[in-house]
Amino acid sequence: MSSSINKQKILDSIPQKGFFGNPKGLFTLFFTEFWERFSYYGMKAILVYYMYYEVSKGGLGLDEKTSLAIVSIYGSLVYMSGIIGGWLADRIFGTQKAVFYGGILIMLGHIALAIPGSISMFFVSMILIVIGTGLLKPNVSSIVGDLYAEDDNRRDSGFSIFYMGINTGAFIAPLIVGTVGMKYNFHLGFGIAAVGMFIGLIVFMATKKKNLGLAGITPVNPLAPNEKKSVYTKIGLAILIIAIICAIAISNGLLTLNSFIGLVGILGILIPTMYFIVMYRSPKTTAVERSRLLAYIPLFIAAVMFWAIQEQGSTILANYADKRTQLEFAGFHISPAWFQSLNPLFIITLAPLFAWLWVKLGKRQPTIPQKFSIGLFFAGLSFLVILVPSYFGGAGSLVSPLWLVLSYFLVVIGELCLSPVGMSATTKLAPSAFSAQMMSLWFLANAAAQALNAQIVRFYSADTEMVYFGAIGITSLILGFILLAISPKIQGFMKGLR
Repeated sequence: MSSSINKQKILDSIPQKGFFGNPKGLFTLFFTEFWERFSYYGMKAILVYYMYYEVSKGGLGLDEKTSLAIVSIYGSLVYMSGIIGGWLADRIFGTQKAVFYGGILIMLGHIALAIPGSISMFFVSMILIVIGTGLLKPNVSSIVGDLYAEDDNRRDSGFSIFYMGINTGAFIAPLIVGTVGMKYNFHLGFGIAAVGMFIGLIVFMATKKKNLGLAGITPVNPLAPNEKKSVYTKIGLAILIIAIICAIAISNGLLTLNSFIGLVGILGILIPTMYFIVMYRSPKTTAVERSRLLAYIPLFIAAVMFWAIQEQGSTILANYADKRTQLEFAGFHISPAWFQSLNPLFIITLAPLFAWLWVKLGKRQPTIPQKFSIGLFFAGLSFLVILVPSYFGGAGSLVSPLWLVLSYFLVVIGELCLSPVGMSATTKLAPSAFSAQMMSLWFLANAAAQALNAQIVRFYSADTEMVYFGAIGITSLILGFILLAISPKIQGFMKGLR
């Protein structure tokens, strides 16, 4: 049976109307992802505070710099795990089961966080959430694509609605989980995050059969019967060998938290480098595609620089909101966790404006490399504006929360110039034989950025604040100018793509 017939069978099994003019399955995926993002960003809004707050305040009492590094490592591993989740769905159990299994693991991870006062349970929860998110996040997006035929002009609309679900969940979560976690009890906040994922699972299981039909039921590239035993044996041996190595390394003091942070930092650079080499050297990659891969390298580096700044919104800026910001404002108290809602709020508000702008400009709009350079400029500015209140008020003063609002606003402008453009560029520049792997590579830019952050956030303190924000902000501006200068050269390597 050909893949086109399989695709047509899938489409015939899905109700094609029912959710804002889109296939009814979009309802299922919208609310599944809404609640998954609610649970994820709710947890992340209070995670760093839970780690470094004193035990008497309900936290774990970990070192502040170590806590910031762990949150970065956690974020890096979440994006790395998507590679494994995508492979398991494609080769073994299909995307629907991947989403379900992922949601179960995420919920169990939040439940583990809801158990008071145990560092062991904290690390168990991190493992569960990393694996669960790796299973759910890439595959729920994949099913959205399965709802539409290749020539269905509703596809972009469907993804836009789905994207709004992501950001709406991310916006609401810090306001609810952040308030409960910071004002009452961290574990109660994590418990609410678990309930959020549970609701998402109920929505998914209750509506998937009727709304999703055959979409994601079977793997797209399943293991052949004669391959299964060999592959399962190799996976089992790999897990056993890794477990033995880790046990030996831990017992001999070789695998410590600091060495693990360093290891993830190396993997964050090594894995995407290997991806590039494999795709570039593959006989399936044509000469034109190799040229486009070379054009992608500076864009990837720029994306790593951008995400390194953007992702510090949940680490360094979260710490800044807690320690350096005046939280009594206009007659009421602001929870430091609420600042995590600014990014999705600005995206929801500004994304339609940017979509209109690019259409309005048409052929006059900046090229892909130029848009990336604009993204780096705004990311750099988002850190440099933090220097203004620090310079005039001194290192020990509390600053107006409006400075943080401005910082988040500027980085979102940069994000809207780089993130959706980067995803589009990835699909355009991908070798035809590696289209799926190329999208994994795009997400690895974020993994590499957060692996890098795990190394550099430890240099942040009240004494180094000016140097820290200044050095990173200026580095981003310099990279932006370099990218702008070489953008015509990059455009040439794209071989006609704009």
